[in-house]
Amino acid sequence: MARAILVREIVEIPGNVTVDIRGKKVKVKGPLGEIEKDFSHVHNILISKEDNTIIVETYLADKRTRAVVRTVASKIKNMIDGVLKGYRYKMRVIYAHFPMEVKVDEKKGIVTIKNFLGRRDAITARIMPGAKVRVQGKKDIIVEGIDLDAVAQTAANIHLAAKLRGKERLSPHGREGGPGVLDGIYVYEKTSMK
Repeated sequence: MARAILVREIVEIPGNVTVDIRGKKVKVKGPLGEIEKDFSHVHNILISKEDNTIIVETYLADKRTRAVVRTVASKIKNMIDGVLKGYRYKMRVIYAHFPMEVKVDEKKGIVTIKNFLGRRDAITARIMPGAKVRVQGKKDIIVEGIDLDAVAQTAANIHLAAKLRGKERLSPHGREGGPGVLDGIYVYEKTSMK
């Protein structure tokens, strides 16, 4: 398989965003805040800044290393978009018979889900650092922040906490498959904060 001599991805830096690169640590500051990520776990890549661009490159790359270069460039682009516009995931609480109650404890960094399928015990989901969660009304949960990774992982944690497992997956007639039980918390919209 042929190796590419030079693989390069270029990310544009908007005027109201500042980027500081030290080795493989990238810090992005913008109107909504600041994000810092460390890419030192990624080997064989170089991250540099020239004028109003960030360059992610590698030499003698195979297919996998080319994909890694694109991934790192994409993560840096998401950081820039995050400090400019932010990220917002809207989630909906769906239930048929047992009304779920969702509460957010910011001090502990958890979301508590009560009465999922009539359970007496509460289920908890972790809020990732950099994400904020709030409940609107009784059926909407808003997860937002400037770090896409934190927002998406928090939404996934909430979704997975209220997911059917084991015998709960059986349909109301006791058989697997079919329409089954649809109770849970689902993402229905992904937008920006601005």
